[in-house]
Amino acid sequence: MPHLTKRTTALLAGAALVLLAGCGTGGGTTEARGTKAAAPPAVPKPAAAPGLPGMPPVLDPKDVYAADRPNALSAVAKTFLPRVYVPNTGSDTVSVIDPATYKVIETIQVGTQPQHVVPSWDMKTLWVNNNRGHTLTPIDPTTGVAGKPVEVHDPYNLYFTPNGKYAVVMASMDRELVFRDPRTMNRVKTEPVSCYGVNHADWSMDGRYFIVSCEFSGELLKVDTEKMKVVGQQKLPFKGAMPQDVKISPDGKTFYIADMMAHGMWVLDGEKFTTPRLLPTGKGCHGLYVSRDSKEMYVSNRGEGSVSVFDFPKNKLTKKWWLPDGGSPDMGGVSADGKVLWLSGRYDSEVYAIDTTTGKQLARIPVGNGPHGLAVYPQPGRYSLGHTGIFR
Repeated sequence: MPHLTKRTTALLAGAALVLLAGCGTGGGTTEARGTKAAAPPAVPKPAAAPGLPGMPPVLDPKDVYAADRPNALSAVAKTFLPRVYVPNTGSDTVSVIDPATYKVIETIQVGTQPQHVVPSWDMKTLWVNNNRGHTLTPIDPTTGVAGKPVEVHDPYNLYFTPNGKYAVVMASMDRELVFRDPRTMNRVKTEPVSCYGVNHADWSMDGRYFIVSCEFSGELLKVDTEKMKVVGQQKLPFKGAMPQDVKISPDGKTFYIADMMAHGMWVLDGEKFTTPRLLPTGKGCHGLYVSRDSKEMYVSNRGEGSVSVFDFPKNKLTKKWWLPDGGSPDMGGVSADGKVLWLSGRYDSEVYAIDTTTGKQLARIPVGNGPHGLAVYPQPGRYSLGHTGIFR
């Protein structure tokens, strides 16, 4: 019995030593008194997406138009015929101009009251917006041939979300923003609006929202792109305001909204969506077009037959070009090389070609009745946001 007790005591002592050794080396599970446990490594939070999901990232965060340099045509656009497509609202036709000769080479019969010729997001189709005919006529820019019209109600104007997910129809008389499949044009969502005459728009640099002008009630809307929902609305501080074209500045900080009754551009902080200030340009301020070097913006003053030139770096108007014999310069676009500004003469059944270096009128071309949103095609850029050509 005494022998057993000694052996048991020895075994117990050995076990205690093993346990104590384990407590000291157990991978840091227990620590010396008075010390702190090491904090687990911080898990980095995923960074917020820089822009609208699916949107091609901007090439230059300081210039939203960086992809629009002279003749920087995409591989797809290089196959297109160089043409100017002019929708004649009063004639239900599209006049096709050869920009090399300044002559109409074809007249295409389309639906009732065509308003704008709009490049699709993928740039492969030109859509003629037959507003009162409630159809879109597709034109193949490779051949210049028109296809079978697609039924779309009240397509006054047409845009595309920056990720190419939706077409956005500006249904002016229906008082709706209609989000549609960009290929089939099937309706996906309808966003009713309380303003009158939704017509023009442009997107923020990150693509997450866009600003819309309401011509007949003198209002502006701010729309969330992903939610497809109006998130802001304001009345312009001018009695009888009639906002028209919308364009964002190259640095993405400012929106400009032409106003044909206030005779100038509204200068808006899109993020804050506070009350904009008015910059007078000329009677009947209507269309806004950015130069190929992103330094200037051409502003058509329909009511006085002139074009004002706004300098972005200087933040001021620097020039005004007057059309000889007057005219009614309306909507249009800049040539692929940036050397010519093309504008429709809304009330004069003609189109103007203007030298962007000198402001000299290069040609005055007779077309159909009521020429409106003409498209110069092709143009540089990776994709189209719509209207007569907003490329990024």
